[in-house]
Amino acid sequence: MKLAERVAIVTGGARGIGKAISMKLAENGAAIAIVDINEEVAQATADEMNAAGFNAKAYKANVVSADDVNEMVKNVIADFGKVDILVNNAGITRDGLVMRMSEQDWDLVLDINLKGTFNCSKAVLRPMMKKRYGKIVNIASIVGVMGNVGQANYCASKAGVIGLTKSNAKEFASRNIYVNAVAPGYIETDMTHVLSEEAKQWFMDNIPLKKAGSAEDVANVVSFLAGPDSDYVTGQTINICGGMVM
Repeated sequence: MKLAERVAIVTGGARGIGKAISMKLAENGAAIAIVDINEEVAQATADEMNAAGFNAKAYKANVVSADDVNEMVKNVIADFGKVDILVNNAGITRDGLVMRMSEQDWDLVLDINLKGTFNCSKAVLRPMMKKRYGKIVNIASIVGVMGNVGQANYCASKAGVIGLTKSNAKEFASRNIYVNAVAPGYIETDMTHVLSEEAKQWFMDNIPLKKAGSAEDVANVVSFLAGPDSDYVTGQTINICGGMVM
């Protein structure tokens, strides 16, 4: 298995795309630290994975808090001995037109999606640098590339994630630390199920493949970037969108 003896932290790893990523990395041999602000949900996913024969442990952390994140990483290293892979998946939306968007909704989305990615990346970089190896995969979005009406906060946060990915890739390449991002498009999750039929149809009309993606589609690309087959890939953003952005 390509990720045998690797230890991966997956933030927001208890459900949706994060859970699919956790499962895929585990299927490839990695031990998984499932991080979520909801400890019960994280533990339930860890229990499910362990029952299936994988090696997983749940951790509670608020990615907005650097103290929380540093403590979490410290505990993961204490439990597993190291950290090789970080997947920055934790994120939220608070959609609305700019004219009606509250400062609170702007700050919350930027804090969790962008500051959270910064906090978690910073926390693992020192132990990765000591080992002179690491793979960081950030979950961005195609709207961070193309923009979207009613999602100024989310688009800004994901565009920021793409910029952070490139900067960190340049800063840490000399230490054999790879930093990449994936930018999912219309993926069938709980987050997209609440969209109106009109919004869903708009996506279908603008996707050349004429179908939505799945959480597993995202997990497959993340697994590639987390493994040895991507050892000459860094600073890149891979769009997973059925051709919606080219």
